[in-house]
Amino acid sequence: MNAVQIKRIYEPVAAEDGYRVLVDRLWPRGISKDAAALDDWPKNIAPSHELRRWYGHDPKRWEEFRRRYKDELAAQTDALERLRERARKGAITLLFSAKDEVHNQAVVLKEVLEK
Repeated sequence: MNAVQIKRIYEPVAAEDGYRVLVDRLWPRGISKDAAALDDWPKNIAPSHELRRWYGHDPKRWEEFRRRYKDELAAQTDALERLRERARKGAITLLFSAKDEVHNQAVVLKEVLEK
């Protein structure tokens, strides 16, 4: 598998991004569709509305969020396999809008895709 990268959607588009995938359920504020330069937006792999609201980007809830989100992802085998297949062909970048670059769903999704 080639590199699975993560990046805030607010960072400039780069050639090394490869296939750009938004992993947020909601569209990021202040970004136009053109500026996002997305190749895919599979909303079904984003955390559920309930999980997202519960987590609230509270680092104290990080480990439990990771566990619950991995449980949700377990039901998305087709979407995960499509991303893995894409990663076998070249670089993919998982894009997220959260300010916290360490505690967000892209980090968890990257772990799941690479295992």
